[in-house]
Amino acid sequence: MSPLTEDPSSLVGEDDRDMAVHRLQEAYAEGHLSHEEMDERLHQALTAKTHGDLVPALAALPPEKPGTTATITAFSGRIRRRGEWRVPRVFKVESAFGKVRLNLSRAVIEHPVIDIRLHLGTGKATIIVPRDAVVDVEHLHTGWKALLYQPPPHPRPGGPKIRISGGMGMGRLKIRHARR
Repeated sequence: MSPLTEDPSSLVGEDDRDMAVHRLQEAYAEGHLSHEEMDERLHQALTAKTHGDLVPALAALPPEKPGTTATITAFSGRIRRRGEWRVPRVFKVESAFGKVRLNLSRAVIEHPVIDIRLHLGTGKATIIVPRDAVVDVEHLHTGWKALLYQPPPHPRPGGPKIRISGGMGMGRLKIRHARR
């Protein structure tokens, strides 16, 4: 859902604001924005109250590349990705009940930064990341059970950054680095 296609008078949600910030960060990283312009647009995006307020912040940015966002939704059952699968830049996983298992250890990762946005009710989730990945869980909210994640004592340089955000209700999320 793009803020540019929303009703301009509707209120901006946290997901919309996050999407705008990520688009601005990508445009800056690709050289489409100067540092000063990035600061100004970030301020506009972070203080936007309506979708109309987001329009100037995202104006004249290059369009998102196709295939950079994917969403998997399941009411119950299992969501599983393993083996050699292509990881999109933004991967949204939504499940009310059930188990989620994402194994990125052999996945094709073409982006230096991957955003995994979890919206899980109950159930268990496991994410296996590559050995050299840097994991950021700063914007993940857990409800009933604490996150199980132990960063490696000696991280390897050069791996992708995997940002895991969103929320979990009554389930538990376990994140671990691949062994091989």
